[in-house]
Amino acid sequence: MSPPSLPFAPAAVIFDMDGLMLDSERAIIACLAEAARERGHDLPELLWLSMVGHSEAVCRHLLDEAVGEVEREQILQRSHVLYDAVVAAGVPHRPGILAMLDFLDARRIPRAVATSTRRPLALRKLEAAGLLSRFDAVCTSSDVEHPKPAPDVYLLAARSLGVDPARCLVLEDSPTGVRAALAAGMYPIQIPDLLEPDDSVRALGHTILPSLDDARVLLERRLAAPLRD
Repeated sequence: MSPPSLPFAPAAVIFDMDGLMLDSERAIIACLAEAARERGHDLPELLWLSMVGHSEAVCRHLLDEAVGEVEREQILQRSHVLYDAVVAAGVPHRPGILAMLDFLDARRIPRAVATSTRRPLALRKLEAAGLLSRFDAVCTSSDVEHPKPAPDVYLLAARSLGVDPARCLVLEDSPTGVRAALAAGMYPIQIPDLLEPDDSVRALGHTILPSLDDARVLLERRLAAPLRD
């Protein structure tokens, strides 16, 4: 099988945040599970995994179904306290993110963040991780009407950069984010973290790679190739 290739030279790169740049999905799940255990609920890992990549509203609904509204609110409040301590310490980077950003810096390729996290928390996480200054724009679920898998946050990111969506490369970890990027008319590369793509996700036809380093190599090859587009 021939190695994957990019069909165009991107004019901009748009990054998801949690699970793609920051190793935060594990931290979020650990805080939620600990908060639930403190309330006497030993909830299955599949419940926490089902929340990955989804908006806060979806996660609240899933918890409502599992424990009811009153317990959900108590769990979320406690998990926020636990997670704030993690964020303050700086959420660890995912492998390859700094090399990717250095590569884009060297080629002066604009970039933005498009995340389902609310703006205040997204900014705190990026700042604490030393990544906020590496982006030209940060677009969050606070800034749009509809969260992923709707395309709103990705379209906003393209507008913020002044780039046609069709010229944007998206880096994502979750199926929800991939669907949002495709709906925005962008080209997504998925680097799975906690969720391995199932057959329905693979049927979307996008590129799936093991790591950000692999994505960087793919981008290097495309930018070094003669332009035909």
